[in-house]
Amino acid sequence: MTTHEQAPAVPADPEAAPIRFDTKIAVLLREDLETWQRLNVTAFLVSGLSHQFPELVGEPYEDADAVGYLPMFRQPVLVFEGTRDTLASAHARVLSRALPRALFTSDLFGTGNDRDNRAAVRVVPTAELDLVGLAVHGPKNAVDKVLKGARMHP
Repeated sequence: MTTHEQAPAVPADPEAAPIRFDTKIAVLLREDLETWQRLNVTAFLVSGLSHQFPELVGEPYEDADAVGYLPMFRQPVLVFEGTRDTLASAHARVLSRALPRALFTSDLFGTGNDRDNRAAVRVVPTAELDLVGLAVHGPKNAVDKVLKGARMHP
């Protein structure tokens, strides 16, 4: 390909089978969060997964003008919502299955940096965490079991 040719915008075989993943990335949000909180919590939660599992991150992007962009997850992030009880149950299940997880508690809305965030979580016993968000990564069936009772975010 010469420098003036562009790669096709779609795969050469548009009927090629879709890519399937053995794992699932999911975020569970408490249903009573405001919109800005949902977005903020989701962003924070998935950042933890990308750090722990660098293989989940694909290659950098580049547009037709050779402007580069940061890589992103190679697979979709599914976002769910549920009640406070749904979140508590999911948290118990994710812990019992020892799946990789990230959490966001209501206390973190009142802090302004990573050090204070970690300190706010550290002083609360596991059973008393006021969860507003949970992210999990693992085999599809295990993640589905953790999310039992949650519904897809609208």
